Amino acid sequence: MLSAIDHVGVAVENIDAALGLYRDQLGMGLVHRETVTEQGVDAALLDVGDSHVELLAPLAPDTAVGKFLARRGAGLHHVAYRVESVQDMLDACAAAGLRLIDSQPRVGIRGSRVAFLHPASTGGVLTEIVQPAEEH
Repeated sequence: MLSAIDHVGVAVENIDAALGLYRDQLGMGLVHRETVTEQGVDAALLDVGDSHVELLAPLAPDTAVGKFLARRGAGLHHVAYRVESVQDMLDACAAAGLRLIDSQPRVGIRGSRVAFLHPASTGGVLTEIVQPAEEH
C-alpha cells in the first residue's frame, strides 16, 4: 500500500539557515514553505527527484520537533511514505499490530492528510504516512 517515499523530514533549528545549505549549496528547489500550527512547525519542502526533503523548525521548545532537537539535535527526524488512503493504511497498520501515534489522520503540509507510526514498531524510525492533497 506504500507507493513511494514522499519525503524525508529533517529537524533544524532555523529554516533560513538550513535553506542556505539545502537550496543554495545543494541546489534543491524550494517548492513550498508553510507554518503548520497544528504540528508546531515552520516547514519547507525542497524537490529532490520525485520526492522531497522537508525541513522542520519548531515553533516552540515544547513541540514534538522542539523536544526532538533538545534530545537529539538537528538531523533526520522521519521518513514519510506516500499512500492513496491514509485511513486505509492506518487501519492495516493497526490490524498488523503496529503502534500508532495517530489513530486518525491530521492535516499536514500543503493540505495533505498524514499520520505517524511509533518508532518502537518501525525499527526505530519515526514513520509518517502521507496522502497528498488532490492538487499535489
